[in-house]
Amino acid sequence: MEVRAISDPQRAPVHALRAQIERAQGRRLDASALPVLPALAPLLPGGGLRLGSAYALESSAALTTAVMAGPSQAGSWCAAVGMPELGAEAGERAGVALDRLVLVPEPGPRWLAVVATLVEVVPVVAVRPPGRARDGDVARLGARLRDRGAVLLVQGPWPQAEASLCLSEPAWIGLGRGHGLLSRREVTVTAASRRWPVPRSARVALPGRDGAVAAVAEGSRGLERMRPGSEPVELERMVAG
Repeated sequence: MEVRAISDPQRAPVHALRAQIERAQGRRLDASALPVLPALAPLLPGGGLRLGSAYALESSAALTTAVMAGPSQAGSWCAAVGMPELGAEAGERAGVALDRLVLVPEPGPRWLAVVATLVEVVPVVAVRPPGRARDGDVARLGARLRDRGAVLLVQGPWPQAEASLCLSEPAWIGLGRGHGLLSRREVTVTAASRRWPVPRSARVALPGRDGAVAAVAEGSRGLERMRPGSEPVELERMVAG
């Protein structure tokens, strides 16, 4: 798969979309680093998404929308490529602004060219590659990321990723002995980076009670009390997700 330069006739709509995004955001696309949600900030080098960098994420729609939510809430446009299962409602509840979200569910075999074109105009582009990209194409896309000051979120491994995030120890909270309502899912998010000697981990509600992403307070894991007569009085078991 080759990343091809955009011809002059093709650049007109790209430039028009870029101008529209810049007007909506009220700033240049490469003005600053991109923030993430407070629950994820301690896991990333510099506490945010470094412009011009790629991040490798576990193949999880929930994790992808969680990482996109911070930049989206701060006013950045985001795009998701090759993720037909990514639900708009779940993304909105996680904090992604739908009026600044571009979806390309089925990019076809030229997915890398689609990503390269979106990087020209969208600050955060998430993609699930259908296959392995060639080293030369990865290098050219990396150069384009740095030139445009964009961030690439890849579901799966990616060469020279700034950090890699994965999920473990999932548990659903809210069930008693055969009754009750699931209120949230807790997971451990672990981030590995070439900038750190050892990985970092945090317990996160993904999603939380209202669909948003939140840090789990130390000591509260696995225990949830509710008022008598409403839901289960005490959590007695967790269901793995």
